[in-house]
Amino acid sequence: MTETAPPAAAPGVTAGPSLLYLLKRAELVVRARLEELLKPAGVTALQYTALTVLERHDGVSAAQLARDSFVTAQSMADMVRALESRGLVRREPHPDNRREKVIRLAAPGRRLLADYAEPARRLEDRMVQELEPADVDRFRDALKSAHRSLS
Repeated sequence: MTETAPPAAAPGVTAGPSLLYLLKRAELVVRARLEELLKPAGVTALQYTALTVLERHDGVSAAQLARDSFVTAQSMADMVRALESRGLVRREPHPDNRREKVIRLAAPGRRLLADYAEPARRLEDRMVQELEPADVDRFRDALKSAHRSLS
């Protein structure tokens, strides 16, 4: 009996799952692990993401925070209310437009981020543990490039 070779992939197509599938699968497992990690703090992965955005860019509008946190404006409104009720963020008048509010990270929110910085770093390290340091840098650059290409 003769063995036949598998059909050649079409030009530009690789064997195996698509990059879109692999990226979504990685996102889902990261989110699940982050949810587990944050459960004792009583915040969700999406809330944590919003807090980390505020840590880097404090004093943004709810609309900007929603865009930077990958949620809808309505979801962000609900999230800000929940975070504000726990004292993790506060709303203040915009310095240039008193009718508009900006969202600021409150001291308890900063403490939560400080408490979870090391566990989050360990989770990220675990995610790339099979990669060489140079490959981690290339992976980061590739993800940034993919984002720029689609934005």
